[in-house]
Amino acid sequence: MSERQGPGHGLSEHELSEIRMLIEERTGICFDESRERFFSTRVREHLRAKGLPHGTDLLRNMRKSNVEYEALLERLLTQETSFFRYPGVYEAFEKRVLPELHVKKFWKNPRTLRIWSAGCSTGEEPYSIAITIADSLSFADSWNVEILATDVGRQALKQAERGVYAGRSIGSVSEKQLANHFSAVEGGQQLKPRLRKMVSFAQMNLASPVYLGRMDAIFCMNVLIYFSEERRRTVVQRFYETLEPGGYLFLGHSESISKMPVKFQAIVLNDCILYRKPTAGELLKPELVTEGRA
Repeated sequence: MSERQGPGHGLSEHELSEIRMLIEERTGICFDESRERFFSTRVREHLRAKGLPHGTDLLRNMRKSNVEYEALLERLLTQETSFFRYPGVYEAFEKRVLPELHVKKFWKNPRTLRIWSAGCSTGEEPYSIAITIADSLSFADSWNVEILATDVGRQALKQAERGVYAGRSIGSVSEKQLANHFSAVEGGQQLKPRLRKMVSFAQMNLASPVYLGRMDAIFCMNVLIYFSEERRRTVVQRFYETLEPGGYLFLGHSESISKMPVKFQAIVLNDCILYRKPTAGELLKPELVTEGRA
């Protein structure tokens, strides 16, 4: 291995490789060649921010302290996100998934809707889900809505729990939604208590299975790209098992599970592909279904 180092940051290729291996070993998150440059830049930034002279110091701290380990992981994983980032996804959720669940569960008592936002970062995704549900007339107050939002990043979750957003993050929130669901506070706009009550945040590593009970829908947008192929299969299999029959999985645009041995039914709506877990009676025909507008 070459000992190529940037000016002033004692970080060798070997140390980068050790840090990469430590992260993959603990979380299953894999920074492959395609993210090589991004990875080394972020690790160097972290080294500078912590005032550490060498990669070996960072490695020692990460092995010794979970907090130090998580701090680097957070710097590597937290991306800028925003409300309703993929409009097609929320449109499909509102016009296809919610009406279907409404019909399916209308006579249940209590009427419970359970949704998992896996890899929720700073909270824009689970709150976008909550707003979509609150704006859907058929899901008024007679439903018990539980949105579980999980992420590996402790700091991101703290920010999410505060529910205060500003600038580009809320750029796609309509005036009406802003008036109905937010209150102006210092630092931006805060989600009203009714919406915040729908969402529970928890720190979780997707590579370590935890039983969550059955879900009606799972959102896992642009998270699987960080896992190795083998780990991806395991996580998708777990999503399949966690979903209720007839439940839906939403993935990011660049993610596909077409080559995986799970029996999801792929449904194409406009520019969005949703993966539906067939009911027992449908398992005989899980072919790709193409449909018109949502």
